[in-house]
Amino acid sequence: MSTIPTAAVAPPDVADYGDDQIRARKAAADRRRRDGIRALVIRLTSLAVFLSLWQIAGSQIDPILFTTPVKVFHAAVRMIGSGELWHYLWPSLVVLFYGLASACIAGIGIGLLLARYRTADLAFDMYITFLYSTPMVALVPLIVLWAGYDTTAKTVILFLFAFFPMVINTYQGVKNVDPKLLEVGKAFRCSEGQMWRHIIIPASLPFIVTGLRLAVGRGLIGMVIADLYTAISGIGYLIQRAATTYKVDTMFVPIVALGILGVTLTALLRVLEKRVAPWTAARERD
Repeated sequence: MSTIPTAAVAPPDVADYGDDQIRARKAAADRRRRDGIRALVIRLTSLAVFLSLWQIAGSQIDPILFTTPVKVFHAAVRMIGSGELWHYLWPSLVVLFYGLASACIAGIGIGLLLARYRTADLAFDMYITFLYSTPMVALVPLIVLWAGYDTTAKTVILFLFAFFPMVINTYQGVKNVDPKLLEVGKAFRCSEGQMWRHIIIPASLPFIVTGLRLAVGRGLIGMVIADLYTAISGIGYLIQRAATTYKVDTMFVPIVALGILGVTLTALLRVLEKRVAPWTAARERD
């Protein structure tokens, strides 16, 4: 009985798989670089168009009421060179740091507890809702009356502005944890601490970082409002003083500085999000 010879099938070369992975990574890196360049070009073009329209429109309006980017730039150079901008910006940055730090610590901690433990949620949810529904500006005169006009009052005001985005987003992050993940943790007999470290907090990180972004924006608002009400120091006082003397170009310098500060902090938070929760960045690219 004759046997039919069969052709031997060569096993796949492991090196081919390595080459494919290298090519895939290189293609992905090239794609990210092209996307980054394209995004930069779009942003720069948008900024150039905006500044051009501002320059054209500002040159047609009374200088007492409006200004142009060129005048704002000259005023910024003058204020930075003399140290005036930093003199008023530094106290506000100190308040921003203390207020945001305390709001993040308290907001994340309370949000985690309220979302995880139903008894605490039922006991304190109405107070969170009540304070969040109350306009913070209405509480500023009372805070100034209690705490005075120094850094303490400003920090409390900024804390109230930044606290609620943190606690609400953290709360929603814990509530949106996939129940199947919790069931898996229980099936593997995870302790409460292990549930927090390996399931609840990692799943809540995207919501917490979003809360940080919102807290930064509201914190900047609270910082300026605190300066305006105390009216003795800070970047808000500089804006108010320039407005009362009709120096519009000088007034726009701290406003633009606050905008740049907000954009910078938001960009840093995006970098932080990619480090602590890289899966969210991958989901956005997809």
